[in-house]
Amino acid sequence: MKQLNFFGLLFLILTCRILSAQEIDKNYLLGRFDPAKDDRFIKPDDAYTEGSARSQYLRKETYETFVRMADAAKKDGVKLVIISATRNFDQQKAIWDRKWQADMVSTDDVHRAKKIMLYSSMPGTSRHHWGTDIDLNNLNNDYFEKGKGLKIYNWLKNHAAEYGFCQPYTNKDNGRTGYEEEKWHWSYTPLSNDLLKQYKEQVAYEDITGFNGSNIAPLIDVIRSYVDGVNCR
Repeated sequence: MKQLNFFGLLFLILTCRILSAQEIDKNYLLGRFDPAKDDRFIKPDDAYTEGSARSQYLRKETYETFVRMADAAKKDGVKLVIISATRNFDQQKAIWDRKWQADMVSTDDVHRAKKIMLYSSMPGTSRHHWGTDIDLNNLNNDYFEKGKGLKIYNWLKNHAAEYGFCQPYTNKDNGRTGYEEEKWHWSYTPLSNDLLKQYKEQVAYEDITGFNGSNIAPLIDVIRSYVDGVNCR
């Protein structure tokens, strides 16, 4: 894997130091805000998005760096496209509640929650709240195992770190807990690493509420096992 050049490394270090000196409001960490009304966020250009992402937002730093990464990938014959970006609490709640109500088989709420959380977060616990995380190209791991998808994934594995992006949900061979592998999900770590740290310091289980099955959060230790169950540090 290529390493960051000197100026890229310096930029990431300075960004992390600036962020570490800023305490983030808990409502931001929980996704209880409107990105469209937050001047830290920007709406990505349609040239870099598809589907629902065309109505979503990202932190400016995340988007600007993604554009540089996508333009570099294009020169290598790889097209990176954002298919999901920031989802606030209400948007995540809509996804969660739909899946909760659609499960007509599970009689145990813990089992129901864990089934959903193979790939979807409880509202208030998603990295997509922060404007740092993006889903790219396709939402199926199989897509990235052959052909064009494999070329995309190999490019990301070899180059994403040069731009500060990391795959938070890798396979669990190293003992990682929480969500299953997501080859499409990439996180801008100069922002997200500090936000994760602040989340663990500020958010308690009584803050994770307002949706079906919220009482399950402490029972499955969602902060330690899922929010902190990432490969990016």
